[in-house]
Amino acid sequence: MSVDKAFREMVRNEIESQLKPLRDLVSRLEAGTADLDRLRTVAEQLAPLAGAVGPLFGVSAGSRGGAAPARRGPGRPARAASAPAAASGGKKRGRKPAAEGGARDCAIKGCGKPSRTKGYCAAHYQKLRMLEKTNRRPNNWVDYAEPNSVEDIKLPRGRAAAKALAEAKNAG
Repeated sequence: MSVDKAFREMVRNEIESQLKPLRDLVSRLEAGTADLDRLRTVAEQLAPLAGAVGPLFGVSAGSRGGAAPARRGPGRPARAASAPAAASGGKKRGRKPAAEGGARDCAIKGCGKPSRTKGYCAAHYQKLRMLEKTNRRPNNWVDYAEPNSVEDIKLPRGRAAAKALAEAKNAG
């Protein structure tokens, strides 16, 4: 045996020993996918039975059929689950359209945005929360004020804000 053949044999043996764990893993994966394929065929065979028996156990026929629904974040219902509730007269989510009298303008004069909480739009409600937190809420900023009835205030910034906060803290 020549040196060339011996070297090739040594390299081949080394490669085989390095690839053996990988080959074992691939064979186990192939066996696992075969099991998954068998499970899929069993599920497809049982689908008509599940459609017939599902309503007896409170499972709607459309919720499991066909393709699997897309994954959504926690706490967010799937679109298919929320559509039947709205169609069957269940509680609809969100703000009512302005035509039904559900949306009204913000309580701040000249804002014009629809109210969200306590009669204020999202931005002015956050301002209200900050004013409450720092004990600087004006008397006319009442909860559920009429639309366009409250005068907006301009808050000081920088040193003036720090001074106003200190005065409010000393007064309250």
